[in-house]
Amino acid sequence: MTSQDSRIEFETEQLARDPERVRESFWVKIKRVAAKIPFAEDLLAAYYCAFDRQTPRHVQITLIGAIAYFILPFDFIPDMLPVLGFTDDAAVLATAIRMVSGHITPEHRKAAQAALQRGLESEPSET
Repeated sequence: MTSQDSRIEFETEQLARDPERVRESFWVKIKRVAAKIPFAEDLLAAYYCAFDRQTPRHVQITLIGAIAYFILPFDFIPDMLPVLGFTDDAAVLATAIRMVSGHITPEHRKAAQAALQRGLESEPSET
């Protein structure tokens, strides 16, 4: 493991321990990049599931960790690189979603679709 790998892992763990910081940072980044990423709806559904009070704690932790990786200002493949920039974020998110897919409900997906339709103008209320 390189020092960069260790740094990313450490930063992700630190960020994942602060759900409010994840919440705030998530909305800043998703508003900036939603049009550039093909997995925006899945990411938003994962977000709504992660912060749903009905979601089991272990599922919340898994999803918040994946979301924390997405919002980090640095990662394995820099997000500013065209096409490749978000592939690592997509892989981390896809793995997390596969692990907890049974907990992402149709309501979470509807909330994600609604957020995209309204253009992510404002942060939604809690699910």
